[in-house]
Amino acid sequence: MNYTHYDYLGLAPDAAPARIEVAYLALLERFGYGTTDAGQDMSNRVVMIHAAYNVLMDPDARTRYDATLAREAAMADAELKASLDQWDSGARYRGEDPAWLDDTYAAIAA
Repeated sequence: MNYTHYDYLGLAPDAAPARIEVAYLALLERFGYGTTDAGQDMSNRVVMIHAAYNVLMDPDARTRYDATLAREAAMADAELKASLDQWDSGARYRGEDPAWLDDTYAAIAA
C-alpha cells in the first residue's frame, strides 16, 4: 500500500494549514527523538513526517502534489475499468475468474 503525505500526518486531503501544523507538532512530540518508549526505531517515520509537512505547507508544492495524486488515481481507475471491461467481454460468460481478482482481494484484505 502506498501512503501519502496526508496519511503520514493523519489528515484528510482538504486539511487546512492550521490543522497540518497541529498534526505535525503532535507527531513530532510523539516521535521526535526517533524512538518510542518501547525502543522502536521511528527515525524513518520522522523523516516522512518532515517531508509531508514541508510539501503540504508550501501552497505551490501542495498543488503539484495533489495533482500528482489525482493523476495516479485516474490512471488506477482506468486500469481497473480496462480490466473489468476485458473480463466482462468474455471471461465472465465462460465462468472464468479474472487472474487479477485474487490480487484485488488480497489488496483489499491488507
